[in-house]
Amino acid sequence: MLRPTIADRGDRSQPSEPAAADEATLVDRIAGRDGEAFELLYRDYRPRLRRFVERVTRRPQIVDEVLDDTMLVVWRRAGSYNLRSKVSTWIFGIAYRRALKALKRLDEPVDAEVSERYDPDAAGPEDTLLAREERVRIARALRALSAEHRAVIELTYYEGRSCADIAEVMRCPVSTVKTRMFYARRRLRILLAELAEERR
Repeated sequence: MLRPTIADRGDRSQPSEPAAADEATLVDRIAGRDGEAFELLYRDYRPRLRRFVERVTRRPQIVDEVLDDTMLVVWRRAGSYNLRSKVSTWIFGIAYRRALKALKRLDEPVDAEVSERYDPDAAGPEDTLLAREERVRIARALRALSAEHRAVIELTYYEGRSCADIAEVMRCPVSTVKTRMFYARRRLRILLAELAEERR
């Protein structure tokens, strides 16, 4: 059985920076065991996947393992990519399932330090402190969510994914994604209110 390819679309960009339209071409080349194509895709996805896995698992010690597992699956199963979804949806789906699998192997409590990124020159000292405190509260609240709820929040707000894309990543109906988002938002509101109360 022949696997669909997009070789007939032609080369639209230089290989140094893979554009979204050319990601399927890279996957096709990876299926043919093209190491350079794999390296390009890996470089492009590593930062986004790292952030996603960090937020879903909240366990820094397993992030690199999950990233490596994810990209190994991409390398081994590139030939199974069938163009029915975006390449990014396919890869994030692999990362999501690998993250859940890694979490199941662990039984220790979450003990992750919050990584804060802010520009101290962008606002006054008081504004900077308030913004930092708010980020810490949000990070604490997110840690209290289940991995499934964190994944929905991450894919929606940080990756800008549609419900349909998230449903493909999580292998569930769109209605389930919407339900998880509803409960995740509700739980976040409660947690943030509790954390704000603690400050008083």
